[in-house]
Amino acid sequence: MLTIAPGWELEVQRGPDWLLVKVKGPQESTLETPPLADALWSLLERHFTYRLVLELDQVDVMGSCLIGQLIQLYKRIREHDGVMRLCGLSSCNVDVLRTCNLDERFLPYQDREEAVMGCYRPDRPR
Repeated sequence: MLTIAPGWELEVQRGPDWLLVKVKGPQESTLETPPLADALWSLLERHFTYRLVLELDQVDVMGSCLIGQLIQLYKRIREHDGVMRLCGLSSCNVDVLRTCNLDERFLPYQDREEAVMGCYRPDRPR
């Protein structure tokens, strides 16, 4: 477990050609923005891959600062011809992406397997 800010932890696993990271957000809302983009970028470079699945089922609400971190990381990964996929989003966080017009850039995959395979099935029940 890697702590990146108070209440923010990353659980990192390496899969074939992918880095799989479960993000654990704080239980209560905080104004502190975690340095998520830099922390994840560092992990990607250490593992020599630019293919990332972020599991966000333990992030209650994606605020604008966190979305900004995801966009920043997405751009860095794309500059290296990599892939970043999100999974495990709550319906509230899917709505946040939709409201920000990011639901096409960050397709909300149901789980890790679906994200790695790139099998987006929006009608599949959770």
